[in-house]
Amino acid sequence: MSADLPGHVAIIMDGNGRWARRRMLPRLEGHRQGAKAVRRAVEFSRRAGIGVLTLYAFSTENWQRPKSEVSGLMKLLSQFIDSDLDEIHEHNIKIRTIGEVKRLPAAVVAKLDVAKAKTAHNTAMILNIALSYGGRKDILNAAVKLSRALKSGDIEEEDVTEEVLGQFLDTRDLPDPDLLIRTGGEVRISNFLLWQIAYAELYFTDVLWPDFDDDAFRDAIEAFRSRQRRFGKISEQIEEGKMTP
Repeated sequence: MSADLPGHVAIIMDGNGRWARRRMLPRLEGHRQGAKAVRRAVEFSRRAGIGVLTLYAFSTENWQRPKSEVSGLMKLLSQFIDSDLDEIHEHNIKIRTIGEVKRLPAAVVAKLDVAKAKTAHNTAMILNIALSYGGRKDILNAAVKLSRALKSGDIEEEDVTEEVLGQFLDTRDLPDPDLLIRTGGEVRISNFLLWQIAYAELYFTDVLWPDFDDDAFRDAIEAFRSRQRRFGKISEQIEEGKMTP
């Protein structure tokens, strides 16, 4: 992969409902079209050489939506696994999840377990799906696990660092995102990967998720490539090679 491309892209997939409403269609039809955009994004990432694609598929707050919509979303997730797993596996893509996945319907959890097991040894790319995920909950869970490790003596207090805490997050075996994309015109993070995006480049677009195609993805990548990632340093340090970003 080219050095000026993001190794890890995270996407807040927003706008399915508005896409459907503008066409006077049921919200679930927007989610169906959103599932097609997921397939496009995965394929684009694979072709581009992006190592990790994290998709915010269902947040902890989404459980508050009408039961019929939640049920429809779970059905679409199940259908996605049924229809796309073989192709994902053939393309050497590893599926993994973050979040409180056990809250999902048992049948969906079982299919996800099969998908993760089948693709566990794939190496071309990681498709990381955030399900029943919340950034604050992720950090809280990590803090609780770290506290237990301190009490048990597995970790000494003086050894606690950001890296140590990071090992208790859901994303402990993944690099932090380089680029966070949000579609749909909203300009907020919505409790997504709050710890992990500390130094990510943020890209917001008015394009609704069902309309997010290769051109829209390419625009986000080009915006990322045009930025200078300083990580708290100054331009002269980077340009003169005194510090490698």
